[in-house]
Amino acid sequence: MTDDFAPDDGGISEEEAEFDVAEALESLQAENAALRDQALRYAAEAENTKRRAEREANDARAFAIQKFARDLLGVADNLSRALQHAPRDDVDPAVKNFVLGIEMTDKELSGAFERNGLKKIDPAKGAKFDPHVHQAMMEQEAPDVEPGSVVQSVQVGFELYGRVVRPAMVVVAAKVAGGKASPNGYAAAETDAGGAVDTKA
Repeated sequence: MTDDFAPDDGGISEEEAEFDVAEALESLQAENAALRDQALRYAAEAENTKRRAEREANDARAFAIQKFARDLLGVADNLSRALQHAPRDDVDPAVKNFVLGIEMTDKELSGAFERNGLKKIDPAKGAKFDPHVHQAMMEQEAPDVEPGSVVQSVQVGFELYGRVVRPAMVVVAAKVAGGKASPNGYAAAETDAGGAVDTKA
């Protein structure tokens, strides 16, 4: 007697099995690509965080002395004033030694500032006024310099690694209109027709 029943293979053909394997492989490859992309993003974010932390730490070290430096600027100002009014022609040895001591102290303080990244902002006459590092104390007519330029430095400023600790206080050449300074120090605006705008309105 022959067996009429063939063994049951689950009803899956060879083609279907190959398709299932290919589909599983494709799914695993996609998952692998997604995980790789995610890992690269995490690595990039970790690197950015590390760089940001290093930059913040460097800034903290560089600018930690900012408040201390600002407090010392008054000392530097007083030394400069003392030197400006020091009796240079006095023949008394004690006075000469005293003036020399002030000069040496001022020089040493300036050297300490330089060594720690604190630099003077001292614009020369005729330099262009820069509102980022200069503070205008007043305007005055000055025919020998361009309008809007520095006429005189009243007080030197200082910057610490490019960051302004104190702006330089300056006198600025007034902007003129028709040879005369306008009441606000700026040239009177003109209309398109060429007439002056009524600034009293």
